[in-house]
Amino acid sequence: MPTALITGVAGFIGSNLADALLNRGYDVRGVDNFETGRQQNLSPLVGNNFEFHEVDIRDAAAMAEITDGVDYVFHQAAVPSVPRSVEDPVTTTDANCTGTATVLNAARNTGVDAVVVASSSSVYGSTETLPKVETMEPRPESPYALSKYYTEKLALQFSELYELDTAALRYFNIFGPRQDPNGEYAAVIPKFIDIMLNGDQPVIYGDGEQSRDFTYIDNAVQANISAAEGDVTGETFNVGCGGRVTINELVDELNQLLNTDIDPQYDDPRPGDVMHSHANISKAEKLLDYNPMSGFTDGLEQTIEYYHEG
Repeated sequence: MPTALITGVAGFIGSNLADALLNRGYDVRGVDNFETGRQQNLSPLVGNNFEFHEVDIRDAAAMAEITDGVDYVFHQAAVPSVPRSVEDPVTTTDANCTGTATVLNAARNTGVDAVVVASSSSVYGSTETLPKVETMEPRPESPYALSKYYTEKLALQFSELYELDTAALRYFNIFGPRQDPNGEYAAVIPKFIDIMLNGDQPVIYGDGEQSRDFTYIDNAVQANISAAEGDVTGETFNVGCGGRVTINELVDELNQLLNTDIDPQYDDPRPGDVMHSHANISKAEKLLDYNPMSGFTDGLEQTIEYYHEG
């Protein structure tokens, strides 16, 4: 079976992807510097055909050595937060842009078959046109969004310049087990679940009518594997479910699933946050045979179960 390298393997998406690849019989190598990844996410992977390296992806010599003999690279590592990028644009740009260039160059020089890079729906910005389709002009409104646009453009350029098969996946608000609920920059679903499980009020930035195409982790894993194993190259794909849920509706749904009655608090909107995200997934359906298997409510139930058990 193939050998895969996952950057950011101790992160939420990276560790779930590693699980899925190991279950398919892959040999998996993973790298992480634990800037945002968590050691506990690696525990389920130990003892399988899994090899871990504590490495920063900007370390060119280390990445070249680790990538040698790899068939597929899944580049998930990043500083992942829009608000954090607004506070600290230098760290986000360095990690996400220089890191991506280093990963792609290692893949190019070691004969990797395909590289799949993680991009973001944030590259579309706050355009009023919905749903978002890949042919729309990107309008990144934060250093994070700009770094993700660079990530995908560089990957596709490597496909043109060096005949390296690449694909970029624009994630639409991926959520699920192993996502960190703590910290100032935690994603909304795990953070709200953790807060409401403790009986506290979640804080919504803005009026709560902003909407997101919340996408359960299993769907993102499916898209990554299809992109690597398929015949596409030099393409960008939306990875979502093709729907929208407002943040107010998210709180209502969580109250129902948690059997609680907690009203949110409201605060000022955060700079760089887009108002709406909604994916057109027809391109991924056609070229990747992508078919979201887990919907919003089912995904929330599985995520809540994970945090209950934790």
